[in-house]
Amino acid sequence: MALAIAPETPWQRTKKRFLRNKLSVFGLVVIAFFVLISFLGYLITPDDTPMSNRMNVQLSTKHPGSTFKFLSIRKNQQIDTVNVFTKLFFGQPDFFDFVPINSFKFNADSIIIDEYTGISGDEKLEKRYSLADVVYPLQAETKVVKDGEKITFTTIYGQKKSENIADLQKKITSENIVNRKYWLGTDLYGRDMLSRLILGSRISLSVGFMSVLISLVIGIALGALAGYYGGWLDQFISWLINVVWSLPSLLIVIAISFALGKGFFQVFIAIGLTTWVDVARMVRGQIMGIREVEYVEAGRAMGFSNARIIIRHILPNISGPILVVASANFASAILLEAGLSFLGFGVQPPFPSWGGMIKEHYGYIIIDAAYLAVLPGLAIMLIVYAFNLVSVGLTDAFNVRSQTSG
Repeated sequence: MALAIAPETPWQRTKKRFLRNKLSVFGLVVIAFFVLISFLGYLITPDDTPMSNRMNVQLSTKHPGSTFKFLSIRKNQQIDTVNVFTKLFFGQPDFFDFVPINSFKFNADSIIIDEYTGISGDEKLEKRYSLADVVYPLQAETKVVKDGEKITFTTIYGQKKSENIADLQKKITSENIVNRKYWLGTDLYGRDMLSRLILGSRISLSVGFMSVLISLVIGIALGALAGYYGGWLDQFISWLINVVWSLPSLLIVIAISFALGKGFFQVFIAIGLTTWVDVARMVRGQIMGIREVEYVEAGRAMGFSNARIIIRHILPNISGPILVVASANFASAILLEAGLSFLGFGVQPPFPSWGGMIKEHYGYIIIDAAYLAVLPGLAIMLIVYAFNLVSVGLTDAFNVRSQTSG
């Protein structure tokens, strides 16, 4: 007895067609990669301080692969180790100040360093630090008393300690002298480029997601009202759509940014309030084409409310086109955010926005540090291209004629 094979659902057919499009699958993989690194954030960045904002101006615009030696000096303030969830979203404040050095030597209860200045041929810049001050957080104006082979001091926690000088020297050599490699070089302020690029993906994806969410809420609501009810309401909403549609998106976003102010939250609100027109036009047209079909008429005959008919029966049937517009708007939102940050109206420093990074370093394109502007530009190009590939794949996958023929 032959077993009956269950027919494929529309979503299964759509998924199968989408997966046949290799470029769209590649775009989806790229998006998944950016989502993963943006989520992990501070857990994978070489610089896990808030905003990856650890500055060393002596290391300004160093080339990718550069390695430097540092003396880590304990800050004289109380700093707590945050839990993994806090670190994931906000980073870990630095326990140490990192001073780049060429060499170091010990002299009794002190360490003398030859500080790296970044200027070739410059005279040595020697600095002296107490061993206790390097290893422990000390009270303000505390005196470090040397007694033979030991030193005595008081920490910020009120603890009076006595440490052997030889032990402190070994501890500093093994734990406080560190080498750090900058895989993608450093920016204008000596910050790690790789860390800021990773966090920049979090900024771009967050702004894109929230902007698209706002545009979907506004666009679906207005488009559904216009398409379902028609009449004067449709005329008014269509007029509003055409007015917003006729204005350049970037100028509208800048105007809204002026009204709301500069900042992270203001950016995605401004972008969301300008990108809803694509959603509204599409939803209006789709609903106008199906508002008189049998299942809608059946819903009215059964006494269902208009809200239930729209939400429970009409919108699920146009979810495909909504996803297509949402993916295209996601790419537009990322470009708008980068443009705003480049012009100074978007996410403000020290937030590591890709557009802001290009703004800070576009002058280096004509010299030997062009990568400072090229790297964030490539990141923007890659993620926007990925969303456009996914949008094209969804357009083909949800095509009604291909569904009936395939």
